[in-house]
Amino acid sequence: MFPQLRLRRLRRTDALRALVRETSLDAVDMVYPLFVVEGRGVKQEISAMPGIYHFSPDRLKDEVKEIAGLGIPAVILFGIPDSKDETGSSAWDRQGVIQKAIRAIKKAAPGLLVITDVCLCEYTSHGHCGVITDGCVDNDRTLPLLAKMALSHAEAGADIVAPSDMMDGRVKAIRQHLDKNGFEQMPILSYAAKYASAFFGPFREAAQSAPQFGDRRSYQMDPANARQALLEIEEDIKEGADMIMVKPALPYLDVIRRARDAFNYPLAAYNVSGEYSMVKAASQRGWIDGKTVTMEILTAIKRAGADIIITYHAKEAAAWLQGK
Repeated sequence: MFPQLRLRRLRRTDALRALVRETSLDAVDMVYPLFVVEGRGVKQEISAMPGIYHFSPDRLKDEVKEIAGLGIPAVILFGIPDSKDETGSSAWDRQGVIQKAIRAIKKAAPGLLVITDVCLCEYTSHGHCGVITDGCVDNDRTLPLLAKMALSHAEAGADIVAPSDMMDGRVKAIRQHLDKNGFEQMPILSYAAKYASAFFGPFREAAQSAPQFGDRRSYQMDPANARQALLEIEEDIKEGADMIMVKPALPYLDVIRRARDAFNYPLAAYNVSGEYSMVKAASQRGWIDGKTVTMEILTAIKRAGADIIITYHAKEAAAWLQGK
């Protein structure tokens, strides 16, 4: 049809491009992860993740006020306790690091949603996501512990609990335990399709949660499988998940798209630590334009079908969207 059809006509100016843009980003799409450690007065940069810090609960006040001021609606918390044991018992301690962080955040920024990661890997001495029996992660012995952990977060004031352990049946166990204890209104954001990914590398440093033996391939998903992700998601929805997640995001855009097409549930995607750190490293060396690449990545995740993007870029991306 050329020259009647000239697709470049609508790309000629910024205003024209904005008028016909199919996908738009906003700060309200994003969730910002926070790593919380025991102690007082701690704000220490994580070496593998430039611009991301370990905070003690007392140092969260200014951080969460800044996050809320940027229009970011939620944070997701990961805790690093002083005490670890075989079962991760500090995970459900009423005075645990995450429980204290929830209360501190709610006091400093009451309108900010607090999502809590529900997994034992940061709390166990062996670094696995569940109880070990005969050298293997014991699925069914782990479920009641995850339920106790989720309940303790709810009691501390969390708005959403997010199980990331990939044990079979954990959404049902958590849902039933929350309901039994009066938290029928507590939403569950399930890490439904969480892959055994090499892109988690920097997170292991940040969360101090590397397995002391073996790996997590027996419970996290095989990166080669996409159809199985839909089965995982379907099962978690049947068990009571209110929202679903694909993790990581960038290498699994096809899975995000399949999930979006198959399920009419709020869909989150986790733009994980390795994705973040690669952008930061290349940007620091002048190999890429960090800002432009970041926004392109986040747009791609949204375009693939994610409603919610959990990303370490959230603060800077929100500021850029405001022209700061």
